[in-house]
Amino acid sequence: MITSRTDHLIDLALDEDAGLGDVTSRAIFPAKHTSRAFIEAGQDLVVCGLEVAARVFAKVDPALKVTLTARDGDRVKKGGVVLRVAGPTGSLLTAERTALNFIQRLSGVATMSRKFAAAVEGTGTRVVDTRKTTPGFRALEKYAVRCGGCVNHRSSLGEHVLIKDNHIAAAGSLTKAVKLCRAAAPHLAKIEVEAKTLAEVKEAVRAGAEVILLDNMTPALVRSSLAIIAGAAVVEVSGGVRYETLRDYALPGVDVISVGALTHSAPSADLSLTLLAGRGRSQ
Repeated sequence: MITSRTDHLIDLALDEDAGLGDVTSRAIFPAKHTSRAFIEAGQDLVVCGLEVAARVFAKVDPALKVTLTARDGDRVKKGGVVLRVAGPTGSLLTAERTALNFIQRLSGVATMSRKFAAAVEGTGTRVVDTRKTTPGFRALEKYAVRCGGCVNHRSSLGEHVLIKDNHIAAAGSLTKAVKLCRAAAPHLAKIEVEAKTLAEVKEAVRAGAEVILLDNMTPALVRSSLAIIAGAAVVEVSGGVRYETLRDYALPGVDVISVGALTHSAPSADLSLTLLAGRGRSQ
C-alpha cells in the first residue's frame, strides 16, 4: 500500500519525530554499530501496515534490511513476530517509533474490522466503513478495513451521490434534492438518500432513489422501512449501531451497515520492537 500519498505521510511523520535528528542514538552508537531487532504482537490481532513500516526503515537508512514474516491481513497470535530488521543501530532506533505508529494504528483498524465482519457472517449483510477517518490517512485506514474483512464505502465526496439531511434541508425537500442530483450526476451514478423517518423512506422510494440509507433507526423501524422499500432500492443502515447490536440490524433485506467506529474508534494494536541483546557490534 505504498503510494505517493503514503510516502508523503511517512516523510511528514519522520520530520515530526526525527527532523532534528536523534540526539540519544547519535550520542551512544557510532555509525558502524549494527544490531538486529524484531517487531512482535503483544495481543492476538490482524496485522496491517507491514509494507509501510518497511518503507519507514528504508527511508531512514537504506542500509537497514527488513524481512517481513507475515502479510497484511494475517491473523497473528500474541508473541508472533511480524517483521525483522537489521542494520545500523542508530538508524534502527530512529525509525522505531514512526514504524510502530503506522503498524499499530493500521493493525488496530484491521483487528476491529475483522471483529465486525465476523459478527455478521452468514447474514448476507456486509459491514462498510465511512469517511470518519484520520485526516490524510483515509486511503491507509480504508486499506486496513479491507484487510480486516469489511468493505469500503465511498472514499471521497466525488465518488457517488449521497444526499444527507443537511442537503435535504437546504434544497427544500428530499424529492427536489433527488431531482437536482439526477439531472447533474453522470448517467451511471446511483442516487443514495438518507432517511430518518418512515415518511422520508416513502418519499425516497417515490423519488426513485437507488440506495436508501436508514439513519439512526431502531431495528423495529428498520423492519418497517424494509417493508416499504420492498426490494426497490439497496438498503444501508447507519448511525448508532454498536458491535453489541450489530446482529440486530443485519436483517434480511439490509445490504450494508456502515460503521464509523471501524476507523474513528479503533484502538491501536499492541506491537513492539525488541532489540536483540548482545547482538550489536561495530564493523
